[in-house]
Amino acid sequence: MERWETAEKRAAEADGTPPAPRGARRRGWWLNAVGVALLGVMVAAQIATGLRPDDLRLTTVVVVLIAASALAFASAATTPARAAGAFGAAVAAGYAAEWIGTRTGLPFGDYHYTDVLWPRPGGVPLIVALAWGGMGLAAHAVATRAVPGRAVPAHAVATRAVPGRAVPAHAVATRAAAGRAAAGRAAAARAVPYGVAGRVCLGAVALTAWDLFLDPQMLRLGLWVWAEPGPYRGVPLGNFAGWLLVSLLVMTLIERIAHHPAPAAPGTAARAGATGLVALYTVMAVMETVGFAVVFRPPDLLVAAAGGAAMGMCALLAWRGTWRK
Repeated sequence: MERWETAEKRAAEADGTPPAPRGARRRGWWLNAVGVALLGVMVAAQIATGLRPDDLRLTTVVVVLIAASALAFASAATTPARAAGAFGAAVAAGYAAEWIGTRTGLPFGDYHYTDVLWPRPGGVPLIVALAWGGMGLAAHAVATRAVPGRAVPAHAVATRAVPGRAVPAHAVATRAAAGRAAAGRAAAARAVPYGVAGRVCLGAVALTAWDLFLDPQMLRLGLWVWAEPGPYRGVPLGNFAGWLLVSLLVMTLIERIAHHPAPAAPGTAARAGATGLVALYTVMAVMETVGFAVVFRPPDLLVAAAGGAAMGMCALLAWRGTWRK
């Protein structure tokens, strides 16, 4: 732990940001350890669901573990308060969308939940809302890693714009004078986000990609029923448009609450937490693909290919962003 904290301090100083307090660094690494442990248990539970598909208690356990692991990683990546706020907002948005959907048919289509899952306040199972929160955090981390933020000095915002770059007002000064001026303004530098729309849109796509697996699997288990089955293994195509719409709302909420515009320095607990969320998303993509391809009976190569390609592409974009650092 001491070695990790020292490495984190050096990484933060090299990145030009003040290191986090010792207590916060230690807490971050412990949260990451909890996230890894929960992720491991989730993998075991996911394997058990493939071997015992009729035991729906395992499905509930998997969703709870996904949510708990995502919350632990997100707490390390930001702060526990921000992570809890973002998770709560995503859960509330998902629950509201499902509550409205089961009553009006909007935005997903005409469907209803069966009596299998409980508790079910207002006709919407709570684990469904938890799934929106847990995978919402993971999908946002995928988008953030693929479309990162960038630290921009405050004075750059006020400079005269030239196509392709920002030119400081003191650009006519000598290099030495410019260096001294920049050093004097360093304390006032602030992070300005860019690519917010890209993160929100990619995060929404990443979350919707998961439903290419989720809906066919839950229909197999009899957890909900469509009034008019659609062409994708009984799922109406309009359902995915609804998922994309709600996912845009979920990503916007998480972006506003949890995202920090300045990317975490390599070697820090915050960066490890974000990587943990990307790993969670990747694990889900791999396990769902393998499940539909070879574990579930009967196998479904169409769902394995469609979901694997969609989630896999999002995961690859995130890991590409990680390897570029």
